[in-house]
Amino acid sequence: MKNIYTYGRKPAQRNLTIPDLQALKGTNSPLTMCFPGNASELDACVEAGIETLTVLDSDLVEFRERAPTTFMATSMAWSQNKTKDDILRHAMTCMEKGADMYLTNRSPEVVEMLANEQVPVQVHLGLVPSFSIKGGGLRAYGRTADEAMEIYRTMKDYETAGALAAEVECVAEECMRHLNMQTSIITISLGSGRAGDITFQFMSDLCGETENPPKHAHAFRNLKPLHDQIYRERVAALREFRQASARGEFPFASQNVHMRPGEEEKLLDALANLS
Repeated sequence: MKNIYTYGRKPAQRNLTIPDLQALKGTNSPLTMCFPGNASELDACVEAGIETLTVLDSDLVEFRERAPTTFMATSMAWSQNKTKDDILRHAMTCMEKGADMYLTNRSPEVVEMLANEQVPVQVHLGLVPSFSIKGGGLRAYGRTADEAMEIYRTMKDYETAGALAAEVECVAEECMRHLNMQTSIITISLGSGRAGDITFQFMSDLCGETENPPKHAHAFRNLKPLHDQIYRERVAALREFRQASARGEFPFASQNVHMRPGEEEKLLDALANLS
């Protein structure tokens, strides 16, 4: 663990600092990253030893309290903040609340603005789902040399702007490998093979909870039948509750609180004297 001060000027510890991540380049020892959607999933990531996390900004305060030492990134949706001032304000607020890195898929100009204010910036390359209408739908990228070079040029633009890291989504593994050797940016592979510095997967994909998982997803466990069973049991419990209430059986007498001996009579006398 490394001793740090957070961007909010609070003493803290982290499992990883920025130089630790930068030292990954060329080591062929990728870390892992996951996206927990609730507190239980977060706790599971921590217990399993997942080294880095990406979380929603709305979960940041709670998740930082529950995982005080884990390197944690957060993000903004493409249209969440409209102006540069809005983006800077949001990024600084997230960093102050405990984020260690800030993801944006906006322009290199925005990245440069954030980097100039000492915000560690993560960008998004390859398949950016928000822009899939421009790219011809949800598909793989970098399967041709021309397209690989296009990704390279975008990556270098972001690098020049000061980006620290990049999520590289659904890019051909060979492309990812060669591009990773051409940049100081920390690469986070989501469906881009084993050549990244960090390997990222979504919790629902890892745990077999996704109805139609993408090609790059691998379910190490199959939780969907358990969720289905929990849902059926929940419906059954609610139905039995409703039926027992309709029959006048619930709440059950054994669970009800009763007045102390003699107190009911005193109450009736008091009520009778009101008139």
